[in-house]
Amino acid sequence: MNASISVAVLAAFLMATVALGIAARARGPKTRDLVEWSIGGRSLGLLLTLVLMAGETYTSFSYLGAAGWSYTHGLSALYVVAYLSIGMSISYVIAPMLWNYAHTHNLVGLSDIVAHRFAAPWLGALTAVLATVFVLPYIQLQITGLGVVVATVSYGTIGLSVAYLIAFAVSEAFILMSGLRGTAWVSVLKDVLAVLTLAFVFVYIPLHYFGSYSALLHRITDDRRAWLTLPGPTSHTLGIGWFISTAVLNGVVFTVFPTQLAGFLGARNPQALRRNAIILPVYQVLLFVPVTLGLAALFVVPGLKDSNLALFEMIRTEVPAWLLGVIGAAGALSAIVPMAMFMLVIGTMWGRSVLGIHPRTASRQRELSQAVAVLAGLAALVMTYTWPNALVRLSLVSYEGMAQLMPAVLIALLWRKVSATAVVAGLAVGVSLVCWLVFTDNDPLHGINAGLVALIANIVVVSTVSLIRPAATPVERLARPEPVS
Repeated sequence: MNASISVAVLAAFLMATVALGIAARARGPKTRDLVEWSIGGRSLGLLLTLVLMAGETYTSFSYLGAAGWSYTHGLSALYVVAYLSIGMSISYVIAPMLWNYAHTHNLVGLSDIVAHRFAAPWLGALTAVLATVFVLPYIQLQITGLGVVVATVSYGTIGLSVAYLIAFAVSEAFILMSGLRGTAWVSVLKDVLAVLTLAFVFVYIPLHYFGSYSALLHRITDDRRAWLTLPGPTSHTLGIGWFISTAVLNGVVFTVFPTQLAGFLGARNPQALRRNAIILPVYQVLLFVPVTLGLAALFVVPGLKDSNLALFEMIRTEVPAWLLGVIGAAGALSAIVPMAMFMLVIGTMWGRSVLGIHPRTASRQRELSQAVAVLAGLAALVMTYTWPNALVRLSLVSYEGMAQLMPAVLIALLWRKVSATAVVAGLAVGVSLVCWLVFTDNDPLHGINAGLVALIANIVVVSTVSLIRPAATPVERLARPEPVS
């Protein structure tokens, strides 16, 4: 009986998700070009841009990973709050610049910007391929996260295999129908649920299990003091050097990550992006909730084999079935929305920079992009079933690998001497170094994030080659200062 109620509530929210996607398409412009599908026709106002970009930070990690990380490693989980705040602060300057550049030249994504900057479609295609390798694991991680949520909400009556299929079907349904605009609309529902449910569990769990917040905090400081320090109780590598270097690296990468870039380019104007950069760091305060509750789970559900279940295990048998369904819906949407965005950006990069660059296919870029979005989701789904460890291993280098594309975007748009040769040389060094360090268990390297080490080497190579063989980049292919209004 409990399972039927909770699953019915979850199913209702999932159907509402698809309905919102359909409504977004009906209310949006009737045009069916790639710009409308991939970046909402550059027409999203402050609210939709805000919830869309917030939706990229509140993924299933907010419900599963953050609590699970603090359960295992302690307060080093707060690196997420640090890097998101740094990234959003940097975006105050970077996002309007990227918006203006893309708007001026009618560009729709990361690979498109790189191809235009260097007048080299082949480099845009290379960027699309590399970014796909680094982004694809995030689809698999969201599929896995949703599977855990659905299995928990159903009290084990729905298996992970079925849950994975549900995640794929719902995400593809609304992303194909309405693109970025539909994702923004669904993000409104997701964020309302996320705020309400996180607020509820933050009140319920400390008072229900410990009687007060002070009692919970005293238990943590008395019995789990190691969880409140760096490097924490289980790993000597997660020290202050790792924390700072990871926050800095991820904060910079945040501004060029394909899904965030799609949010930037979808805004109606640069002023909306500046306002978001002011508001969103405050929004990250909510991430303290799952981190704190992960520490509470040390006493409520000790000895979990899968620490990602910490939050749901504390409430699964203690709250009414309908409420578990609502909380599960928040967790499910926190997986579906970013998963849809990952598929959208992969599809857009391939439709624009790989498959759609030939004159015969240029008029079908939207259809090609949608087809690739389906294939990307299918690839992640199939590998989740058949070879899950492959994408999990790739996820180890996802953010650190994506960092190696930063010189091709941020540095190249501002420094005319950067050539395609310099970028490719830097990418070869950076990607090779980060893969070697990660897969030989040298991450972090002497306490420093391997991605930052590789990025520094990458920048050194790009700078050296650019000084030895400088490019004569036309001024119109560089980012220009905004006009003073």
